[in-house]
Amino acid sequence: MQSHTPQGDLNREAQDIWDANAAYWDARMGEGNDFQRYLVGPATERLLALRPGEEVLEIACGNGVMARRMAQLGAKVLATDCSPTFLEKARARTVENADRIEYRLVDATDRAQLLALGRLRFDAAVCSMALMDMAEIDPLAEALPGLLKPEGRFVFSVVHPCFNNPSTRKAIEEEDREGHLIATRIVSVCRYARPFHARGLGMVGQPVPQVYFHRPINVLFGAFFRTGFVLDGLEEPTFPPDVGPDRPLSWNSFPEIPPVLVARMRRWGAPPGSIG
Repeated sequence: MQSHTPQGDLNREAQDIWDANAAYWDARMGEGNDFQRYLVGPATERLLALRPGEEVLEIACGNGVMARRMAQLGAKVLATDCSPTFLEKARARTVENADRIEYRLVDATDRAQLLALGRLRFDAAVCSMALMDMAEIDPLAEALPGLLKPEGRFVFSVVHPCFNNPSTRKAIEEEDREGHLIATRIVSVCRYARPFHARGLGMVGQPVPQVYFHRPINVLFGAFFRTGFVLDGLEEPTFPPDVGPDRPLSWNSFPEIPPVLVARMRRWGAPPGSIG
């Protein structure tokens, strides 16, 4: 049960906003937008290195696009989300491999709800682009050791804390370089070192701005280090140059700046060879 604290109030607000945005996101996301197809999905698959028959817990599954992909790769997936609307949309989209996916309403900021999913049950856990939407990540970090098998791994992706946090500004600068006008796209960040939250758009046109919870890298990883995890895989994917931008300053226009960070963590002492 969520506590009646400022942090708990923020959790509830963030979750209500996601339920309000879920139908719009589902319509725009479908089976994967550019972020999913080019950045999050491929990096997550590489780091997860799924084996057929493995059981995977997905945290904040949204409309189920990653759950369906993992089932297609042969996994059995328990896909959870805090939004009833998202789960409704996910179930409606799940036609193939439906016997490999169970969708369930779970609050990932509630340690007890997470632990009720099954002790030492899962070979892996995945959280795609959602930790920055949670006011609290410590309950998840504390629950994962009880949910994962000893050799299990946790793969997550977030907007890149260094380059794509709520203080990020993107611009185009023009210079006269020895008689040639050169346009350069730049990214500037004015806040990083301390956690903060702010409202913003995950998708242009969504009904309600969502709450982003920025955590610098030491805070983000520190939550999991404290519960016995180590980092053993990291990617910072960027868009390939041939993916054209849909707006002049969309992230497709910045092939040298990673908008996403994808990480793999495992329990300290797990056999290194147990992860592909």
